[in-house]
Amino acid sequence: MTAAQPATLAAAAEANAWPFAEARALLKRLGAAPPAKGHVLFQTGYGPSGLPHIGTFGEVARTSMVRHAFSALSDLPTRLFAFSDDMDGLRKVPDNIPNREEMSEHLGKPLTAVPDPFGTHESFGHHNNARLKAFLDDFGFDYEFQSATECYREGRFDDVLKRVLERYDAVTEVILPTLGPERRATYSPFLPVCPRTGRVLQVPVVGRDTDAGTIIYEDGRHVETPVTGGHCKLQWKADWAMRWVALGVDYEMSGKDLIDSVRLSGRICRILGGTPPAGFTYELFLDENGEKISKSRGNGLTAEEWLRYAPPDSLSLFMYQKPKAAKRLFFDVIPRTVDDYLAYLVRFADEDEAKRLNNPAWHIHQGQPPHEDAGPGFNVLLNLAGVCHTEDKAVLWHYISRIHAEATAENAPILDQLVEGAINYYRDFVKPTKQTRPPTDMEKAALEDLAAVLEALPDDAQAKDIQTEVYEVGKRHPFADLKAWFRALYEILLGQTQGPRMGSFIALYGLAESITLIRRAIAGDEPAP
Repeated sequence: MTAAQPATLAAAAEANAWPFAEARALLKRLGAAPPAKGHVLFQTGYGPSGLPHIGTFGEVARTSMVRHAFSALSDLPTRLFAFSDDMDGLRKVPDNIPNREEMSEHLGKPLTAVPDPFGTHESFGHHNNARLKAFLDDFGFDYEFQSATECYREGRFDDVLKRVLERYDAVTEVILPTLGPERRATYSPFLPVCPRTGRVLQVPVVGRDTDAGTIIYEDGRHVETPVTGGHCKLQWKADWAMRWVALGVDYEMSGKDLIDSVRLSGRICRILGGTPPAGFTYELFLDENGEKISKSRGNGLTAEEWLRYAPPDSLSLFMYQKPKAAKRLFFDVIPRTVDDYLAYLVRFADEDEAKRLNNPAWHIHQGQPPHEDAGPGFNVLLNLAGVCHTEDKAVLWHYISRIHAEATAENAPILDQLVEGAINYYRDFVKPTKQTRPPTDMEKAALEDLAAVLEALPDDAQAKDIQTEVYEVGKRHPFADLKAWFRALYEILLGQTQGPRMGSFIALYGLAESITLIRRAIAGDEPAP
């Protein structure tokens, strides 16, 4: 990553955005001298027993934001490792794969030794690693892929594995208090790979030879095996600590559910002579009912589902916002998040350097957000699709061209993405539940007033001027407050409890069309198809 310009460096030193706070803390921790390895290493982890998911995206996105902020503060070289724990044994056969019966024969084997049920790669681990890399590449992340299997087998971990053997008792004493009596009796940080079956074994270690670099374990007989060269792997808390030491990891994030594991791995890291990386604990996502999202339950929202409705950069914004707060990750957060993202993009163009560094768009786009003239927002397009009862992009573009004559799908790719996403969202969520209600007598009077006001406006009236008039009409009638007035407009005209800025919607839909829509609602007619 490139070094920062002087103006950016000065502004970055004062920036309040959380990635800068993290980056400044990391820089202070490292001190004046660069790491002996010649670079600052950021790391994210991935368990390839399943496909990459939205949590994987969030961790890489957030770590990348901190890395970029660090590069704005320092000219120290940085690297980002996406590390795959692909030497873990297959614990259970996933539900969503073919050839499940054949897979059950390979339980316990390292994921890179389990045949690929899809028949496309060398192993199940290789298949999922390829999916991870394609997933990260699609989002344009700058990373280096690392495989646990390769690191173990190629000897990159050998020196630290020998150190674990030398300090076996101290490492074990960290973990034993966290285990139940039965597990405590057989625990060893080393998991040998059986030379006969290829399985990763959880078996008692009955002897150790630190000079030879071997352990002796009980598997119906005494078996001696090296701890190096991929003949053994470590239990995961010890493995995490060993990896920090062996690779020299300087920064790694983790979820709130791993706080205790981070603490234990940090203690083991120090026993091995290393320094635990700087860390950042992020909150977990919640589903629509406020319950923790679980991969096994499938009660959340996938990255693929998000991308059906919205640009990937809006998902990055969701990850950027309040990472230490538990947030609902469900379909209903998408429209607001998309419009927030568009607002940050528009704002960025007119901001000075200091404000730009606190704008999420700077962190999402590595300091270079795309520029596109402002068009209608997601909520406006969503409601336009609803009022037009259309799933045809061309219909929405017909209305867009009225107020953005120069915009096309080719020269406004962000807007074109929004149009397609809004139609998908309308089809999947709005259309099945859309239901307008008739106005009350008081509301009819307000709607008559609004129709008359719109009729008096010039054909080229701007959205902000229309919005002002809508406000004034609401003030003239006995609504509890303006929120009640706008809620009535949404429910009566759009068939929902929330909606866009009415001025923007009316400008896009057209004054004449909006007046017709209002008159039909007053008359109690069904919305025109």
